[in-house]
Amino acid sequence: MWWLQTLNTIFFFSFLLFAYFNLNDKDSWLWVPIYVLAAVLCGLAVFHRYFGTLYLWAIGFYLSYAVALFFVKDGVLDWVTKYNRQSIVESMQATKPYIEKTREFFGLLIISTALGLNYWMNT
Repeated sequence: MWWLQTLNTIFFFSFLLFAYFNLNDKDSWLWVPIYVLAAVLCGLAVFHRYFGTLYLWAIGFYLSYAVALFFVKDGVLDWVTKYNRQSIVESMQATKPYIEKTREFFGLLIISTALGLNYWMNT
């Protein structure tokens, strides 16, 4: 499936770039490994190397963390209900915690989708 290899190549480079962007964050100890693991798994998928158990473990962790970010104070739910869905893309310097948590939430959903697609298509 050439389209899946192409998509995994895009995910690989994107996730590495996201890891790089997170190097200067205060929580880089968490986010760099999150993005690097996703990049490695997508990179290996380009070469038809799949690790179903690792996909499930990673997806479980990422989705659990996403649920926590959804409900935590100043999380996604507050962004929707309390802060009227202010733009999360206007500045890359997130000074508002609900914007940072919402961005992280969607990043986790993107990673989970990429890994879920690989799991579903190849195991």
